[in-house]
Amino acid sequence: MYKALRYIVILALIGVGVFWVVTRPAQVDAAQVAQLSTDAARGETVFWAAGCAACHAAPGAEDEERRVLSGGMAFPSPFGTFHAPNISPDPDHGIGGWSVADLASAMLHGTAPDGAHYYPAFPYASYARATLDDVGDLHAYLMTLPASDTPSRPHDVGFPFNIRRSLGGWKWLFAHDDWIVPVTGETLERGRYLVEALGHCGECHTPRNALGGLDYGRWLQGAPSPDGKGRVPAITPDKLDWSERDIAAYLSTGFTPEYDVAGGHMTEVVKNLAHLPEDDLSAIAAYLKAVPPGS
Repeated sequence: MYKALRYIVILALIGVGVFWVVTRPAQVDAAQVAQLSTDAARGETVFWAAGCAACHAAPGAEDEERRVLSGGMAFPSPFGTFHAPNISPDPDHGIGGWSVADLASAMLHGTAPDGAHYYPAFPYASYARATLDDVGDLHAYLMTLPASDTPSRPHDVGFPFNIRRSLGGWKWLFAHDDWIVPVTGETLERGRYLVEALGHCGECHTPRNALGGLDYGRWLQGAPSPDGKGRVPAITPDKLDWSERDIAAYLSTGFTPEYDVAGGHMTEVVKNLAHLPEDDLSAIAAYLKAVPPGS
């Protein structure tokens, strides 16, 4: 009995050690971004491509109010309801005190400045593919936006999903920076970067497994809406038979080739993408036509 108990204790300690190592938060070292030459003008393009205003502007904000990132949008899910935080330059309620390394840690690793894991409602599983240059430029642009002293709303998440440390295990299983679709050529690679990284299109258009990880084997093949109402459509070439020109036009205007208009959360996406240069929208369209069709 004593020997068996000893083995159990040893195995338990090993298990705790492995868990602690696997779930430790990753952060970007300040030295990695110290030499970046950041540019707020370039950062504005990153801002719109990454959809920051779609989630972090106050619900119902329009025009210039969309640049006030006071947060508040709610995201219902099977794991609880998440609320987009204030990411304005306010030093107390926003991210005014964040460094470039802090923003890079958040976007690339899902780690807060204090070392806590962020929930993947913040799409860092996609942003992990972004470049440090783009993160630095985005930081420069965010710091030019109006500050808001609106406090961030806490998430409504119950046990066991409120155990932040366990999110390290989720990241270990499901968050990586590998490209999903192999492509070659400048246009297709730019389109892939905008779709798989900054635009995080797969976060809505790809089905998830029971733990909320994206099912990359069914990339962009459509998924149930996280709030349980309706379905997000597939945008693989076999389901979306629009031409590249039609896709690019839809992303800039919201009008489909059938003269229908974008609805739901896609209206926010179009408001963001309409700010991108025409070449970027064409690159997105080219990539979507190059994605393998669904089964």
